[in-house]
Amino acid sequence: MKPVSFLDFILHTKKYPSNSVAVVFGDDSFLKSYAIKVLRDQVLKGEDAEFSLSRFNGNDVTFSDIRKELSTRAMFGGSRRFVWIEDADGFVSKYRGDIEGYLDKMSDSALFMLELKSFPSNTNLFKKMELTGLMIEAKSLTDKEVPSWVMKWSKHRHNIECDPAAAALLFERIGSEAGLLDQELAKLALMTPPNNPIITAELVEQTTGSWRVQSTFDMIDQALAGRTASAIKQLDVLLSAGENEVAILAQIAYSLRKFAAATRVILDAELAGRPVTVQTALDRVGVKRFFMEKSERQLKMLGRNRGSQLIDWLLQTDMNLKGSSRNNPRFILETLIIKIADPRLR
Repeated sequence: MKPVSFLDFILHTKKYPSNSVAVVFGDDSFLKSYAIKVLRDQVLKGEDAEFSLSRFNGNDVTFSDIRKELSTRAMFGGSRRFVWIEDADGFVSKYRGDIEGYLDKMSDSALFMLELKSFPSNTNLFKKMELTGLMIEAKSLTDKEVPSWVMKWSKHRHNIECDPAAAALLFERIGSEAGLLDQELAKLALMTPPNNPIITAELVEQTTGSWRVQSTFDMIDQALAGRTASAIKQLDVLLSAGENEVAILAQIAYSLRKFAAATRVILDAELAGRPVTVQTALDRVGVKRFFMEKSERQLKMLGRNRGSQLIDWLLQTDMNLKGSSRNNPRFILETLIIKIADPRLR
């Protein structure tokens, strides 16, 4: 079977059952994480299902270890195992022959899943996967895809309609980062009036801009300058005014997404042997000229270590606010601000 797109897989999951092997690949961490969650729900069922999950980092495990996991049933949990290798690009390069051999004689009692950044179609492993497994492509959205994706995702994920004008405006204000669009849709879904449960352009216009948005920008400016106490004080102002924590996070994400994207441009360029300047990276991700000097100063202050972790921090904070953590929402947001502001994390 040819690779299926993330959205096609999510919207038509029953068409693509998980058998014995799956590959989830692409450059969008949010889409990959969500696709893997759906696969896990397919395989792991019942109260003790998590006992059947084995999760490894591809840099820290051998194929021999994985082979044992695939052939061993869990003492508790469901009848099938879910053996997940994250960050598996290096693992695949090292054990390509062993993986190809496994595809010739797979275990039907386990799902062997590889999470990859890329999966070249000119390899024998890819061609074997076309015959034997499920491949899900979770690549970043193009600008052209965003409005349609927003409308479909809003209906599927948040059970609410989003009209075309609202989807176009969200793209204009949020950009094409799927995880950040999901956060904003979650906020908007909570704000739709009961008598008109639809995300409209008017609602986007009203909620994705105000003095509170400016206060959030000021808070992020303080954090990026390393002034943690001032940033947290600004957070107090927003919470005291009744601002919703998920809405604050969506606005933080809007402020920081281009720094995350610019960091990725810089690191990818260095990996390819063609380094670029900070200003060039910011220009490529769409930072306007009149914001360039300030943005360049902030990204340099942030540093590549924190810059490369921004999207993961934002996604984790989002999950924590929505129930993954028992901590107070204010504490969860404070933790994010400290991570952004603390120069020791540079």
